[in-house]
Amino acid sequence: MSVYTQLTLSEIQEFVSQYQLQAVGYQPIQAGIENSNYFVSTANGQEFVLTIFEELNGQEANFLAPLLQHLQQAGVAVAAPLIANNGQSLLTIKDKAAQLAPRIQGQHPLQVNVAQAQIMGEQLAKLHLALKKYPLKRSNAHGAAWWQKEAAKARNGMSQVEQLILDTVLNDFEETTEDFDDLPKGLIHGDLFRDNTLFAGDELKAILDFSEAGKDYWLLDIAITINDFCSDWPNVALNQALYHAFLSGYQKVRTLTEDEQEVLPTFLTMAATRFWLSRLSVAKRNAAEGRTGEHVLQKDPQEMLAMVKARLAS
Repeated sequence: MSVYTQLTLSEIQEFVSQYQLQAVGYQPIQAGIENSNYFVSTANGQEFVLTIFEELNGQEANFLAPLLQHLQQAGVAVAAPLIANNGQSLLTIKDKAAQLAPRIQGQHPLQVNVAQAQIMGEQLAKLHLALKKYPLKRSNAHGAAWWQKEAAKARNGMSQVEQLILDTVLNDFEETTEDFDDLPKGLIHGDLFRDNTLFAGDELKAILDFSEAGKDYWLLDIAITINDFCSDWPNVALNQALYHAFLSGYQKVRTLTEDEQEVLPTFLTMAATRFWLSRLSVAKRNAAEGRTGEHVLQKDPQEMLAMVKARLAS
């Protein structure tokens, strides 16, 4: 959610007029690394989030609105996008797909507590079950095929030790999924970090940014979320109290299978590796395209490498 597409107030005013709204102010949002986002204030005192999709075109992003509306109806805390005058939720700005959604009041949890970890587990399980029969045929764009390709590209820039770590994780994951070939799959969020949630105290107000949604192992989604919500930041080691609270919350809604419980450590390591590779990829792309400035957030790949090492050692 760095800001790669720069907009003026007049451009934003023209865009939100398609929702019969009048923009009076805006603020770029610096968080995340995929899309451009702005807070937009309107004349009636309401606030919205304008999202410009940097990786997905209009056809690819068209699944989001109905997905979010389905989750909202199922009682999952999400911010469904508005419907414009033309009856559509997905419009364009500067030749890129864009949408407008209500701004949900809340904060990204910097230091997660036990209650927040538990409710996050409950909501993720609720999300998985709500999407169990949802008719979306979309694979995880950053799943196994992607990370194998990215690993091949990243190897040349790695030390021998880093290459060994990478190969160890990828081989272990491949062997695990071959041995445990009936792990539950379904639609996943795919990027459920703290900065993709909003809390008011211990209450989860919204899960944000479903642009990574696609079919994969539910356990991968669980592992991605645990790695961020249950780490002892700034230390990347797992906080056991948060970890068990999250799993307790998840299993209140959906019980993990025995196989899922057995291979969860492998998925935790793979999930950390997936984001190590994505941060390396984004850093390389930012350098190649000159994507710099105060509104472009560059997340540190070394932080994820440290997490990979910690998960391997646990």
